[in-house]
Amino acid sequence: MQSQKITLPKTVKRVWYQIDASSQTMGRVASKIANLLRGKHKRNFTPHMDMGDFVVAVNVDKLKFTGKKMEQKMYYRHSGYLGGLKSSTLKTEFLKHPDQVLRKAVYNMLDDIKFRKTLVSRMKLVKGTEHNYKIDETL
Repeated sequence: MQSQKITLPKTVKRVWYQIDASSQTMGRVASKIANLLRGKHKRNFTPHMDMGDFVVAVNVDKLKFTGKKMEQKMYYRHSGYLGGLKSSTLKTEFLKHPDQVLRKAVYNMLDDIKFRKTLVSRMKLVKGTEHNYKIDETL
């Protein structure tokens, strides 16, 4: 049986992408961001290497949600003590921190790999349209 030849890239060129999140559903935006952060859109994608790009998402506070998610979707956290389970709805989380809602969605869409936190650190979430990041391409 012959083995397959794999060519690993010598250097990784990182590009800055900008995504306008206004009037788009959270899941579609999050999956698009996750693919860009992971580098799956590149021709020479290798699963065990960090090949992703930088992503700037603007208008995060104007995300859309379908159905009854605003009232029914729950977020849970635990303090570690007995009876320390706290829960809140998507509506309260989105009103307080709209960027954290999208950040949690993208974080959970990425594979559980050792450089997942590094990938998420390349994602910049902006509430308005003004930012100071250098953009190469707009999606």
